[in-house]
Amino acid sequence: MPTGNANGSRLSGKVAVVTGAGSGIGRAIAVRFAQEGAAVRLVDLNEQACKEAVEEIARSGGSAAAYACNVADQGAVKELFAEMTKGSPVHILVNCAGISHIGKLETTTEADFDRVYAVNVKGTYNCMYGAIEAMKATGGVILNIASIAATAGLADRFAYCMSKGAVLSMTLSVARDYLAHKIRCNCVSPARIHTAFVDGYLKKNYPGREAEMFEKLSQSAPMGRMGKPEEVAALAVFLCSDEAGFITGTDYPIDGGFFNLHG
Repeated sequence: MPTGNANGSRLSGKVAVVTGAGSGIGRAIAVRFAQEGAAVRLVDLNEQACKEAVEEIARSGGSAAAYACNVADQGAVKELFAEMTKGSPVHILVNCAGISHIGKLETTTEADFDRVYAVNVKGTYNCMYGAIEAMKATGGVILNIASIAATAGLADRFAYCMSKGAVLSMTLSVARDYLAHKIRCNCVSPARIHTAFVDGYLKKNYPGREAEMFEKLSQSAPMGRMGKPEEVAALAVFLCSDEAGFITGTDYPIDGGFFNLHG
């Protein structure tokens, strides 16, 4: 089971790639993986944010490097993984890069749909595609960040729900196809997690009412609060460690009781 005990060695000797690592859940995962002994490769479209995360890790004595990449661009992703695997295999891949979108079917334009698909679906595919050949030789772990939106009908989240449903399906397919290569593939499905994205959304859409709407969103979970990026990171450490060696093809909700206790 995941624990809150950081500064351990559960990922000692492992090289871990974390996409979307410049902020939010991805950054929390990268920081925690470094605390657990991994050499972390942080990937984000925002290179400066990645470098700041690397500096945070370095101050604590961890090993990390920053890479700027658009995960929606397969050519760039293939070049990135070719560079990152020189001299050392990638043991762990965490696909956390993603974007959100608000809108139901009729208010989702083709451009909106394509943009969400390109990052959330194709980006996840591209990174798994970039990592899989080298990983076949050594075994490894792939962890995809899905969402409760993959299996729940969230209002005004048509394109986002579509994309996260695809992430879940790809996870199951990869887990099945690479059993013989000792590659485990799972996904984590968070409910609402308190990140800078949430704060920015509230500031943009509810100016002057941020605190009120924050409380309203927090109460949507049976536990009455949003999750923390560090809580998702703790689960990610467990699923990517040898402790979870008998777990593959599984979706782990981390949702404050959303599914089983709602209403």
